[in-house]
Amino acid sequence: MRDTPTQVLVGGEWRPASGGSTFDVVDPATEEVLTSVADGSGDDGLAALAAAHEAAPAWAAVPPRDRSELLRACFETIVDRTDELAALITAEGGKPLAESRAEVAYGAEFFRWFAEEAVRAPGLMRTAPAGANRQLVHRRPVGPALLITPWNFPIAMATRKIGPALAAGCPVVIKPAQLTPLTTMAVAEILRAELAARDLPSGVVNVVPTSSARSVTEPVIADGRLRKLSFTGSTGVGRVLLGQAAEQVLNCSMELGGNAPFVVFADADLDAAVEGAMVAKLRNGGQSCVAANRFLVDGSVAHEFAERLAARFSRLSVGPGAEGHDVGPLIGASAVDKVDELVSDATDRGAHVLVGGARPDGRGYFYSPTVLAGVPADARCVTEEIFGPVAPVVAFDGADEAIALANGTEYGLAAYAYTRDVDLAMRAAHEIEAGMIGINRGMVSDASAPFGGVKQSGLGREGGAAGLEEYLETVYVAL
Repeated sequence: MRDTPTQVLVGGEWRPASGGSTFDVVDPATEEVLTSVADGSGDDGLAALAAAHEAAPAWAAVPPRDRSELLRACFETIVDRTDELAALITAEGGKPLAESRAEVAYGAEFFRWFAEEAVRAPGLMRTAPAGANRQLVHRRPVGPALLITPWNFPIAMATRKIGPALAAGCPVVIKPAQLTPLTTMAVAEILRAELAARDLPSGVVNVVPTSSARSVTEPVIADGRLRKLSFTGSTGVGRVLLGQAAEQVLNCSMELGGNAPFVVFADADLDAAVEGAMVAKLRNGGQSCVAANRFLVDGSVAHEFAERLAARFSRLSVGPGAEGHDVGPLIGASAVDKVDELVSDATDRGAHVLVGGARPDGRGYFYSPTVLAGVPADARCVTEEIFGPVAPVVAFDGADEAIALANGTEYGLAAYAYTRDVDLAMRAAHEIEAGMIGINRGMVSDASAPFGGVKQSGLGREGGAAGLEEYLETVYVAL
């Protein structure tokens, strides 16, 4: 951690915040301060945007192959430094080291994928249908981009945005999460060093950590030099940012909240469903936008599924991620309070706690992995995003009710369904309102696939070929 940057990155140089202030980064497992980070201001944000704007023409002119090779080199550096970066993720975010290593691998893949996509921006040349002229359609970078990343996956959420932006030819200003800025800043330093080594424009990657997101992002979004906004976070904040972006008619990508249903039909392989539930629910202790939030299980197998899941939860160890435990802390005290409140609401409405349901004693922001049975469909842990290690089991009667319950939310990010019936699987895939659906698997994320939601879960896609499109604009030329 000694070599991890803790300042503002503007135009290729790390420097103190303009006001000279800092904020603390805390280990959620111990509640101890890890280090202090520069507390960027609106002036820092505008300086970063000015550097990105100045670099934009030169970066757009860099051959796609050179942009590709930059990203590939950074991919290799991240992989080589897996243990170091994983330790940083665990220190500031709390997740178990094994999960942190998996995140480093996943995050690195976005640089490798977009290194490959950088040379494949699509275009078109054809004769107009009337035959009078030719039509040329080409893509060009949309321009400087503001990337606002969340705290729960500080490397993967950064590379998922930085990778396509740089591949397309867009310089970036990154606003990392206040709670976990260090990992994102370490990745930015890898990029800064590689850009400098290749004598490429220094203002391509800029970073402004801050304890006051609005003070930085609002003036940057209001500035006409910004042409792209990409945000991952809550739907409430996303709506505010979209309102601000409307003033400049900004190109926007929004990956917002979720309320993922995990549907277990009567004919499902329960062993496979329980294994899938462990992955879909407990990645990062349930602190994931694609975490299974509500377990909708056919009434004929609901009791057995809940008992099996509770048995698996009961064997999990809870403690600091650096010490080899299965489940680490939540990100902060308010997160623990919310999870506890949701569990209490469910039990007040008649749900039964099969395992967990309490905070462990001692320091750190921990909550015991919890399975709730007999949960009514109107309980808050069913209608709200939990963001913690709690699995509420809701019984349904037949496929029609299952799909109605799955769709009974304003969100539509991810969903999961388990069945041995191909027709039922296809019905679920077509009728469940979600941008990503896992059939008989508890993991949907993949750098090569489009990630995003429908309804109030966002706009646009990250990852896959679609991810590059988010940072390109289409130009039609009549010849």
